[in-house]
Amino acid sequence: MISQDLLDILVCPVCKKPLALKDEGRSLKCGECRRVYPIRDGIPIMLLDEAVTDLS
Repeated sequence: MISQDLLDILVCPVCKKPLALKDEGRSLKCGECRRVYPIRDGIPIMLLDEAVTDLS
């Protein structure tokens, strides 16, 4: 699980907006550009190639 302190400083690498936990802590979603970044073994993978766009 991502700590609140880390979540407070993480931003989307594309648009620099804050991220929110999604899917019971398995990913991070940007509310602005709607990219979703996976969290693997407790580590957020903030690579653009790993992100998917959530259209919902």
